[in-house]
Amino acid sequence: MPDTCPTLRRDGDQIVILDQTRLPWRETFVRLDSLDAAAAAIRDMQVRGAPLIGATAAFGIALALRHDGSDAALAAADACLRATRPTAVNLHWALDRMQAALRPLPAIERSAAAWAAAEDIRAGDAAANAAIGRHGLAMLESLAAGRTGPLQLMTHCNAGWLATCGHGTALAPIYAAHAAGLAIHVWVSETRPRNQGLLTAWELARAGVPHTLIADNAAGWLMAEGRVDCVIVGADRIAANGDTANKVGTYLKALAASAHGVPFYIAAPRSTIDFGCPSGAAIPIEERSADEVRIVAGLTDDGDTARIHLAAAHAAACNPAFDVTPAGLLWGIIGEFGILPPDGLATIASHASLAGH
Repeated sequence: MPDTCPTLRRDGDQIVILDQTRLPWRETFVRLDSLDAAAAAIRDMQVRGAPLIGATAAFGIALALRHDGSDAALAAADACLRATRPTAVNLHWALDRMQAALRPLPAIERSAAAWAAAEDIRAGDAAANAAIGRHGLAMLESLAAGRTGPLQLMTHCNAGWLATCGHGTALAPIYAAHAAGLAIHVWVSETRPRNQGLLTAWELARAGVPHTLIADNAAGWLMAEGRVDCVIVGADRIAANGDTANKVGTYLKALAASAHGVPFYIAAPRSTIDFGCPSGAAIPIEERSADEVRIVAGLTDDGDTARIHLAAAHAAACNPAFDVTPAGLLWGIIGEFGILPPDGLATIASHASLAGH
């Protein structure tokens, strides 16, 4: 786990990102020098993970205003970035923050202010990640008390430092536990069709955290066998009632965890909570290209990357990027505010409003 965030950094009047579409096979950095480049990076998932999407959008505003700080330029940049991904509320939260910071200013001051506001969003996410790690560690230490073997954890998709500006959300407690010397092992769900669990496995391997990659459909069996002590996943949007949208496949894991009495936690910063969204039924679910189901990318035996067609080009395919887990299946939501029951989010709503949510 890196001490600094390599997923997104400023370089002069441009930003540099780690291209996540090349992982886990190639570690490639890409320079973004325009609003359009930032929007494409979000839309095409070169950057992904709700907190990182929000931070990238904030820097996209800064890129857009370098040479034109007018009201028209600010409005056009905002509209362009809001259209990139519909489900992750951090995107809209970050853009709302940027609008609030920049609109009152004269055009000539907006460029410098945009860079400063984007940096504040990035730093705030890093601080939230660290706090999530501390609160989650306390929970894991309680679960591990009296055990003789490693604590068996499970996660889904990737919610580590690749998806954020810090240590991650769902992986933050795992990294904190590993650093504290707590014996842990992580079951990593591959997360088809985009296989973002491979990114988690890549992260954990770099950090020296014991883990095992599994097919998504093996998760229920492992819980039934008593081989999972706790599930921690991230979130892309949390409704006011605690219903949570996360990478598709999360709901099935929550159902299996509920059936077998396995604690199931969401880890996410306050910026992921949408207090204006009453329930999961109101969360827009992104439908991505059917080709993500039909085609898989990987390495050949020669070490070259290749795209393999798993189904015919005309095969009908449905590809929702997220699903919604009802609040009743959650044991708690881990945030920088502590660990709350899913029906207890109202206790922090006023604080979120004051913070600019």
